[in-house]
Amino acid sequence: MSKPILAIVGRPNVGKSTLFNKIIGQRRSIVEDTPGVTRDRIYAEGEWCGRSFILIDTGGIEPKTDDIILKQMKLQAEIAIETADVILFMCDVKAGLVADDRDIAVMLKKSGKPIIPCINKVDRIGDLPLEYYEFYEFGFDTDPIALSSLHGTGSGDILEAALACVPEDADENEDEDVISVAVIGKPNAGKSSIINRILGEERLIVSNIAGTTRDAVDTRFTNEYGTYNLIDTAGIRRKSKVEDRIEKFSVLRANMAVERADVCLLMIDATEGITEQDEKIAGIAHEAGKATIIVVNKWDLVEKDNATVSEFTKKIRTALAYMPYAPILFVSAKTGQRVTNLFELINEVNRNARMRVSTGALNDLLNAATTRVQPPSDKGRRLKIYYITEASVAPPTFVVFCNSAELFHFSYQRYLENCLRETFGFRGTPIKLVVRQKGDEGV
Repeated sequence: MSKPILAIVGRPNVGKSTLFNKIIGQRRSIVEDTPGVTRDRIYAEGEWCGRSFILIDTGGIEPKTDDIILKQMKLQAEIAIETADVILFMCDVKAGLVADDRDIAVMLKKSGKPIIPCINKVDRIGDLPLEYYEFYEFGFDTDPIALSSLHGTGSGDILEAALACVPEDADENEDEDVISVAVIGKPNAGKSSIINRILGEERLIVSNIAGTTRDAVDTRFTNEYGTYNLIDTAGIRRKSKVEDRIEKFSVLRANMAVERADVCLLMIDATEGITEQDEKIAGIAHEAGKATIIVVNKWDLVEKDNATVSEFTKKIRTALAYMPYAPILFVSAKTGQRVTNLFELINEVNRNARMRVSTGALNDLLNAATTRVQPPSDKGRRLKIYYITEASVAPPTFVVFCNSAELFHFSYQRYLENCLRETFGFRGTPIKLVVRQKGDEGV
């Protein structure tokens, strides 16, 4: 299930970043008494009363300005407003209700989103100043909530009101059989085109102008293979080329799309081959522990002979040596070649990412593996592995208990991972090994 997104907006210097830091419990945003310090939206995950959410801190909005940077900040905030489920509108009680607050309120009402008016810098919540009551003039559905972002008072009331606007789904099991698939890759690799091919309609805008897809777009789709939530993401560019504020936002949204996906389709342009940027994008999915399929698109445009597929595959395996588990499929979104083969692969890698192996079967494998290749030793002391168990899935995570984590070299961990793959498959999904030595907390 996707997490509710809360965006903190308001004019400059009303305490947005201070509230952001207070809620997430760490100093993530720069806080300084100068308008314009927070220029880029900053995202963080938070939790309140057992509910997780994503919080966005934005640059201050100055509705009427000719300053280029302030215009960009306003644009950022507008995008954050479009993205958010609930908007936390911050004002400053000490400054009172000013003209810019009124202009921002008008803009927020047009969004149609739930608005929580947050009146900051109220030192004594139980003794509200007269200026606080001015903010009822906005006429929002929610009454103004007094707070002090510096001291954290009132932040719980804000989160309670905000999350009440996004009710938890009554039936969480409804989407259990839906596989969320994020289509990722650099600009112009054919992400929107392949989704349009799958859907059989021009559902998403397809253009050869890099950056057409600004946001992550979800599309529910059902066929004979199952039900899927297809997430089309903006192309991820090199950081040095990410100059436009909207592009920076798109990169963050692509990262968020990967986080909430079950399976990632990494689109590679066959006419360009595997690039350094493809490697970095693949790393996002790998580090997030996501099942991944490497989809080589535009295969119809490549001149081929008997060795073309094997040579291209070898280049990918060399460049993406850290993810040998990912299957490779050569397709053409334009002609539809092999596109339907994607679904069986998606189902397989998703199933493997959620595979549970009994502790008994794992320890039978461990005994056979340690007999075949003895654990390493150092200065007369040998690694002893007591047992192994699967702690979680997506990705499959195994906890290995031993006498010395220091002796458990990376090479032997890789050997055990290979044994797990040889025995149980796990095609398409990363595997995590967590080493615990006797004497560790909880062991």
